[in-house]
Amino acid sequence: MEALLCSTTFSLKRALYSPPSNQPPQFFLTKISLNRSKKSSHRVQKKASFSHNLPLRISASAQTAPSTEASTSSSVPSEMKAWSYSEYGGVDVLKLESNVAVPEVKEDQVLIKVVAAALNPVDFKRRLGKFQATDSPLPTVPGYDVSGIVVKVGSQVKGLKEGDEVYGDIHEKTLDGPKQFGSLAEYTAVEEKLLALKPKNLDFAQAAGLPLAIETAYEGLERAGFSSGKSILILGGAGGVGSLVIQLAKHVFGASKIAATASTPKLDFLKSLGADLAIDYTKENFEDLPEKFDVVYDSVGQCDRAVKAVKEGGSVVVLTGAVTPPGFRFVVTSNGEILKKLNPFLESGKVKPLIDPKGPFPFDQVKEAFSYLETGRATGKVVIYPIP
Repeated sequence: MEALLCSTTFSLKRALYSPPSNQPPQFFLTKISLNRSKKSSHRVQKKASFSHNLPLRISASAQTAPSTEASTSSSVPSEMKAWSYSEYGGVDVLKLESNVAVPEVKEDQVLIKVVAAALNPVDFKRRLGKFQATDSPLPTVPGYDVSGIVVKVGSQVKGLKEGDEVYGDIHEKTLDGPKQFGSLAEYTAVEEKLLALKPKNLDFAQAAGLPLAIETAYEGLERAGFSSGKSILILGGAGGVGSLVIQLAKHVFGASKIAATASTPKLDFLKSLGADLAIDYTKENFEDLPEKFDVVYDSVGQCDRAVKAVKEGGSVVVLTGAVTPPGFRFVVTSNGEILKKLNPFLESGKVKPLIDPKGPFPFDQVKEAFSYLETGRATGKVVIYPIP
């Protein structure tokens, strides 16, 4: 399976996103008047007439303060804006629709007023039709990562309430029947079990960039049997997943030694994340090192070389490319419990989110954001914010 997250590198100078303002964003909803179709709420409504009334204000903190006001179920509109595509293909198949039905909320779900979303390679690979055999029916509203405010709760939801600030990967199975309705919309419906409360010290844009990458990093370490006192080599340590593997291995799993590869300009960055040994892959071959490692985490597709750097009985986690034993590949399963477990490390600042310095991209520039991501030159998570 192709990698779900690109092995991008990060700029040390601008690795951490700083919101442009200390003021909370304002979201303005449009009341829409139309004759609704009786089709499924998951379908994009193609015809609508609407009138602009006075805006309904939703106040949401983009910094550390909790929300004091949020849209409630009684004020959620029936239609909204969302990006969608009705056929597979390049960025041109994406359309910004202004009359998409707000998804219905099942008993175990909450409805989120989306504040920020993030793009991952799985989004454009899905849009290109690479996973048609297990995909949901078209049209599709793309998007996996989300952060936002709960505005409606299902009857069986126990741990979340209206007004809670949450984040998560909204698709439990990344490739096997992902939702038809993703996060690149004003509202999205998500199972409670896939979400966690947003870390108090992170703004919505930072939180949106974490779920799929950090869950992939964590699940890979767990499946490899990584634990305190073990050593690890991360290939692509300055990338989206790799940078989080370094931080989790150090602060969550208690690694005895962390080595990672990157290009020459990124070596200091690796050390700032917690790597004990920064390897310049442009100048030396990591498999020729006399030292071998308990686990090699390959995020760049070099498994044939990675297996030469692992100890006897060790494990090689593979995210992309061909697999050579003892390497193994996995498809991440979304789990809000992982995010809840990692929240203390995020709130303490030991584990940090990393956002591409060119962003965030506004909601009406989703095509530009996808085009940028697909060049492979992104230097951090590509985030969409704010979503009005």
